[in-house]
Amino acid sequence: MARKFCVGGNWKMNGDKVSITELCKTLCGATLDENVEIVLGCPFVYINFARDLLPCKFNVAGQNCYKVPKGAFTGEVSPAMLKDVGAGWVILGHSERRHVFGEPDELIAEKAAHALAEGLKVIACIGEKLEEREAGKTEAVVASQMAAYAKTIKDWTNVVVAYEPVWAIGTGKTATPQQAQEVHAYLRKWLAENISKEVSDSLRIQYGGSVTAANCKELAAQPDIDGFLVGGASLKPEFIDIINAKK
Repeated sequence: MARKFCVGGNWKMNGDKVSITELCKTLCGATLDENVEIVLGCPFVYINFARDLLPCKFNVAGQNCYKVPKGAFTGEVSPAMLKDVGAGWVILGHSERRHVFGEPDELIAEKAAHALAEGLKVIACIGEKLEEREAGKTEAVVASQMAAYAKTIKDWTNVVVAYEPVWAIGTGKTATPQQAQEVHAYLRKWLAENISKEVSDSLRIQYGGSVTAANCKELAAQPDIDGFLVGGASLKPEFIDIINAKK
């Protein structure tokens, strides 16, 4: 079964109405590979604004959400709220949520299950820190993070996993295509052994971590890499080249 290439842009805490208008104009005017699913992770306050500027071929995502529909959770947003302002996706478990804001695997997995139950599609992030890679713990770390998701997610149809080595996010360092492929292949093996062969074959696994126009084609050529989750480069014109990496 062919897995549809999926490219996400994570704008993080960047942008204003002027720059988002310009970015959306650039994307709308570009010739993009029609076989690629595009998801744009927008700051909460601009989701509605961005959704109104973009044709429906662009999916808009929240960058986080909480695990319940509503309540006394100051500063949080629910999946229902994201849907209400035009988001169809949410990014969960990004390394910044884990390591800057201290979110544990269990909470991230609970949020993913609730988002899916509420009808959002989920980009579920995983990845190891530099000291974990250097200690040879990459497989153990990503397996543990996947196991947490697997406890709460029963249907993987609307999930895309994003493998992002933490040491390669925003540092300019990139895992070599071979390093990235090794982890993606391991994840597919883990899925086959712990969930099902069907999920292993069909689940899309993105690579994230300093993806640029210069390295995207070689990464996209790897058999188990099904797309990218792009940070800084998603705010620049080169994002178009990354979306078209399979062309």
